[in-house]
Amino acid sequence: MSQANKTIVPEDVDLLVIGAGAGGMTTALIAALEGLRVVLCEKTGQAGGTTSTSGGTTWVPGNSLGAEIGAPDDARDAAAFLRHVTGDRDGEDLRQAFLASGRAAIDDLQNRSEVKFAASAAHPDYLDGPGSAWGGRALGPLPFDGRLLGDDFPRVRPPRREFMGLGGMMVGRAEIDALLNPFGSVANFRNGTGIVLRYLKDRLRHPRGTRLLMGNALVARLLFSLRRLNVPVLFDTSLDQLLVEDGRVTGTSLRDPQGGRVIRARRGVVLATGGIGWNDAIRTRLFPEATRGLSLSPETNTGDGADAAMRIGARLTDGGDSPALWMPCSTFRRADGQLAVWPHILLDRAKPGLLAVDASGQRFVNESDSYHDFCMGQIRKGRPAIPAWLICDAAFIRRYGLGMVLPGGRGLRAMLKAGYLLTAPDLTTLAERIGVGAEALTRTVARYNQFATSGEDSDFGRGTSAMNRFNGDAQAGGANPCLGPVGPGPFYALAVTPADLASSAGLAGDIHGRVLDQAGAPIAGLYAVGNDLASIFGGTYPGPGTTIGPALVFGWRVARHAAGLPTPDRLD
Repeated sequence: MSQANKTIVPEDVDLLVIGAGAGGMTTALIAALEGLRVVLCEKTGQAGGTTSTSGGTTWVPGNSLGAEIGAPDDARDAAAFLRHVTGDRDGEDLRQAFLASGRAAIDDLQNRSEVKFAASAAHPDYLDGPGSAWGGRALGPLPFDGRLLGDDFPRVRPPRREFMGLGGMMVGRAEIDALLNPFGSVANFRNGTGIVLRYLKDRLRHPRGTRLLMGNALVARLLFSLRRLNVPVLFDTSLDQLLVEDGRVTGTSLRDPQGGRVIRARRGVVLATGGIGWNDAIRTRLFPEATRGLSLSPETNTGDGADAAMRIGARLTDGGDSPALWMPCSTFRRADGQLAVWPHILLDRAKPGLLAVDASGQRFVNESDSYHDFCMGQIRKGRPAIPAWLICDAAFIRRYGLGMVLPGGRGLRAMLKAGYLLTAPDLTTLAERIGVGAEALTRTVARYNQFATSGEDSDFGRGTSAMNRFNGDAQAGGANPCLGPVGPGPFYALAVTPADLASSAGLAGDIHGRVLDQAGAPIAGLYAVGNDLASIFGGTYPGPGTTIGPALVFGWRVARHAAGLPTPDRLD
């Protein structure tokens, strides 16, 4: 397929990185740029991990790109915001290091690699508070032409099947209308036709479209940059155990298609294996029981980094407020037996005319809050809210869609037949179908509709935050862009369950990404980045891309520390 496993790799290197997600690839890339001999190992045959199936948004306050689009940001404002969000939770020194390094890390990637971003002028933080921002902090990777990777293009893990059109075409959020309504305007027709024709041309030679967006574009740009530097990437090569001599990690033993090998690393080993993932023992130990069955991590992510580190005395944290960061997801079993999973990010939950209820038929959360905070509402409520039911009417589905049912009701008949969502002509019948009290559900919808009329949700404050309003629909004509009446029927209900999209729990680390032992001392020669490193936000979720942002910035910090180069550790 490529030269990946044909490269003759030295058995002694400067830095050995385990895991080719965003954090691992950034670490390897910066280390190579600083002159270190680096080897990157990836358990599977494809790079990208969870990043490749994500939106790719990267939250880095104080970056230099925001000013270019009229949304300048000061990292000191972000520091005030994070103090408001995280309070006295552990990790203030790591948050300071992240904020102090973010601008330099992104500038370095922009200037010395093919990793390129654009700042979003309007992409607000997920919570309001002192120092929160409307735009500038969230960076989006620029689209990438996968054809530039040549034979390595199949090495980029594809997006989720549910998020690709026509069996393999990536579509940006701003392009959905053009594709669903091609005759709505001349611009729609031109843009939609161009996207589809490019895709059809791609399929003559490739297994999917080569026009890469979002997380797929970020992964491809990192892989392309590594290839240009001739950094060896060993696919299908997994971590067996860490080698320790005189209290220092000196390398690893690895499993590969040839059986195994040992690589020694003079400057250290970096764990970037994707966090807890599907590790049964850790999930049982830390996750609420009702959340253990569904994860957005690749099934091959089994917490190898955490397991190996704990075997030599590393400390695993519980993640603070939550062991994971969450996404409400709906699912159904395809005819081929594959489980289809739809993450409910913002296209339906935030819109007016939808509410969520638990098993008692009552609301329990602000439906327009971030995906993580929505799920935290489910988890706090417990079993009665897992799953929760999203309730709407036919007008809502025509306008916005619902999960795998697209706007205009595309796919509705098939999804009803598959049992993915349920429908009924009235609320009493719908309540019976989803197993909640009819009187309670009717009362809940009536109260919600009163809020929709007044524009004020006195129960949960829906529509009061900047992020709520941004993701609502100001064109719907209501008094509140997040509130709209539900009814008349027919009504629809869809079950959603929390799935972990990333770990918050993880290996304890210091400001340089060095893994800490049970006594809080750094383990010499061992680093962690990405989801292997405990979240610096203590189980909170401040804004869009607050997993990928720290992964890249700490990857930059780890590489420079291993190379003996200084990094800014605190804001001035």
